[in-house]
Amino acid sequence: MRINEAASHSGLSHDTIRFYEKSGMLPSIRRDARGWRIFSTDDVNWLTTLERLRVTGMPLDDVKRFAKSAHAADSDSPGQQAVRLALLEAHAQTLAERRAELDACEAYLRHKIQIYRKRKDASDG
Repeated sequence: MRINEAASHSGLSHDTIRFYEKSGMLPSIRRDARGWRIFSTDDVNWLTTLERLRVTGMPLDDVKRFAKSAHAADSDSPGQQAVRLALLEAHAQTLAERRAELDACEAYLRHKIQIYRKRKDASDG
């Protein structure tokens, strides 16, 4: 599939896909006789992985390390798998901390909304 389809399937823009390719986060993308990129299903799955990592807020440097490890010649080695696991576990911890912070913020907002609703109800009555 061409870049338009790959973008549509992965949720990424053309520019982001090109950036990921230039940054070395993509495996070598096959090209046709005209030099146009031809994305395989595996390529699109990888783009989706990158998109999900970024949506979760994983820093770009960590995404690059993850991709470099995944595309290393010895990517299936215990060492490379440990690199990816460590990145994912650290990011999962960061997400858990963010979730707790957001939950606390949401609870605070609910409290403030209740206060203002009570004030409104008192002034309407």
